[in-house]
Amino acid sequence: MKTILRVRYWRIVLFFARVTASIVFWDIFLRRIGLGAWAKNTRPRRLRNIAIRFRALAIRLGGVMIKVGQFLSARLDVMPPEITDELAGLQDEVPPVDYEPIRLQTELELGSAIEKLFLTFEKAPVAAASLGQVHRARLFPHDAEPLGYDCVVVKILRPNIEQIVEVDMAAIKVAGGWLQKYRPVSERVNVPVILEEFTATVREELDYLSEGKNAEVFATNFKDDGGVHVPRVVWSRTSRRVLTLEDVTAIKITDYESITAAGINREKVAERLLGTYLKQIFEDGFFHADPHPGNLFVSPLPEKNEDGSTKFRLTFVDFGMVGRMPEKLVEGLREVVISIGLQDAPRLIRAYQTLGVLLPSANVKLLEEASAQVFDRFWGKSMNELRSIEHRDMMKFGLQFRELLQTMPFQLPENLLLLGRTIGILSGMCTGLNADFNLWLQLAPYAKKLTESEGNSVFETFIDEAGGLFKTLVKIPGRAERVLARIERGELNVQNPLGNIQMSYLEKSVNRLTGGIFFLGLLVAGAILYDAHTMLGQGLLGGAGVALFYTLFLARGKRPFQ
Repeated sequence: MKTILRVRYWRIVLFFARVTASIVFWDIFLRRIGLGAWAKNTRPRRLRNIAIRFRALAIRLGGVMIKVGQFLSARLDVMPPEITDELAGLQDEVPPVDYEPIRLQTELELGSAIEKLFLTFEKAPVAAASLGQVHRARLFPHDAEPLGYDCVVVKILRPNIEQIVEVDMAAIKVAGGWLQKYRPVSERVNVPVILEEFTATVREELDYLSEGKNAEVFATNFKDDGGVHVPRVVWSRTSRRVLTLEDVTAIKITDYESITAAGINREKVAERLLGTYLKQIFEDGFFHADPHPGNLFVSPLPEKNEDGSTKFRLTFVDFGMVGRMPEKLVEGLREVVISIGLQDAPRLIRAYQTLGVLLPSANVKLLEEASAQVFDRFWGKSMNELRSIEHRDMMKFGLQFRELLQTMPFQLPENLLLLGRTIGILSGMCTGLNADFNLWLQLAPYAKKLTESEGNSVFETFIDEAGGLFKTLVKIPGRAERVLARIERGELNVQNPLGNIQMSYLEKSVNRLTGGIFFLGLLVAGAILYDAHTMLGQGLLGGAGVALFYTLFLARGKRPFQ
């Protein structure tokens, strides 16, 4: 086993060594000898080839390498689109382990022969993933009677997976050390922090006791909601490496034909799906962070709705990856809402820092300037006014804004990354279920709850802030007089940080991330204030529309007017 792990380690290290050598040659050496333009033109193709080779390596090795690919595909804030796009389809499925090692692992963990643990145990797995695999089984009648069910699924970690994970992480940390020495990377990305976040996520998925507890927390949060179901844990057949759950297999949420054939209204499925996640995020502060189609099912019920459609419930499985909304995160989101409402660019940047979105090396003044330009250009405009803006002017503004943000080293912390990834997957699912799905109708009430739970209305906060702004306005004449006097004496030096920015294009991943942050902030603020202050609410919602337009169309990495 040691020899196999050593070979595995060096395969991973050598792969990243070749990638590092390629970066040194193309992005450092060629630039220094005057061939930077050639390196730049070939960069998308080279990055895509690197991603293709990594994907092939991950499929061959399995283990944590598939998790690395999935993690990198979600890091839209730091990874170029050529890599994220190629790795986005990397599935968490590998060839299954033979039955005999799985049997031995199960018996060792549960302390008895498998024939004494289960009435039946299927040798062929239902699913095989990079860290473990799932088998169907049935409980003995005396075990099933108090539970009320006998059909179960048993998740078993792959033998020696902990050692494989440690070897893989050791190799990846070596590669991370190389990347951290490359200045363009170190200025924008804190590689050690990202690796710590990833390691913590993988290790949590290796602990099935933790996953079982997560499932019970989720079930408790939805105990009064008959439309949501969570598989119950059979604790007498569960350990850190083996997890036995109620078998709740039903229609996959992306099997649209089967959902329709069952008489279920797909529009209602989309509404309930998003509604459950809004509750998880804004009320429970605890959400299922891996909502891919294999983890969400639609279960038909015997009853009918008034419109004749079949009643149903959503079933969630696999709670190895969950997200939590700490108080600091809620505080940061609330500050984003208030600062956008007050057109306070410095406060908005402080809110980003509270959220942990900006690295310490961020040029805060430059980002404040970019935010102030957004406020000056779009604040207070209705949707009709925004529609009347010349298309060319909007494209030029979006391009300028994109260029300003190129030097801003954004990096999402793990909780925001999971939240953003989850929302992105949900958006695709809801649109697949209902092409006309209306996000606004679902989001507005939860946006209000977000601020009401703070114990102080947003309007009262606006009044307090307005008082501070009034005091600042009173001081302006005196300050203006002092500035004019300095101009007359020739003592005033004007600095323009924008003049030093080279014209180039952001990676589309950063474009979408940044546009998404502004869209979310404007959307929440507008939804909160729309009823009490229609005009102000319309302005905020209009700004959200512009941010969404920017994210969908201007942030694709294409040159406009070509």
